[in-house]
Amino acid sequence: MVKKSYDLIIFDWDGTLMDSKRHIVSCLEYSLQAVNLPAQPNDDLSRVIGLGLTEAITALLPNSDDQTIVAACQAFREKFLAADKSSSQLFPHVETTLTELRQSGYYLAVATGKSRAGLDKVLNESGLIDLFSVTRCADETRSKPHPQMLEEILTDMDTSPQRAIMIGDTEFDLQMATNLRVDSLGVSYGVHAATHLEKFNPLAIVDSVKEIGNWIHNS
Repeated sequence: MVKKSYDLIIFDWDGTLMDSKRHIVSCLEYSLQAVNLPAQPNDDLSRVIGLGLTEAITALLPNSDDQTIVAACQAFREKFLAADKSSSQLFPHVETTLTELRQSGYYLAVATGKSRAGLDKVLNESGLIDLFSVTRCADETRSKPHPQMLEEILTDMDTSPQRAIMIGDTEFDLQMATNLRVDSLGVSYGVHAATHLEKFNPLAIVDSVKEIGNWIHNS
């Protein structure tokens, strides 16, 4: 039997497994309109993808009061949950790559800035729910880049940090892994540019989902 470098592979969702940037930006735009605040550049909206919703809205509206933040978050949720599954699609080769990893004996997990309702929606719509042993969402724990989300996943799976790897497309994903001394793998096709990911010293940065599988199998 081939000795594996890892037992547990932890994936971010948005920008790593699902091409949802455009939809999330649209929901953020809607949330600002709902509280009568001016539009912000798409780059600024994209920059907060990966944080928990409250943290993302707060980062966009640092001078707003709590009532405005709550209202903007609620508007985002309504817009996001009302969308049909065509608004976001899995990246190519996601299902085959995840299935092959499971068949090779790896356990899979999700650590995401999405809400539980949001993640459950896309897991069920995508048909991937049974591939993951554990999932953790930002409304259940601390938002990235705090490592609590990873700590809880490792505890649930009885896995040491040395036997896990975090895969993500944002600085928040890789910083979270660094904070817990978990290895990380960056992806260049998501939200944050590879140059932003490099400062957190991922083991590699890959350019497609298919390359994730190849890298894991060869690690």
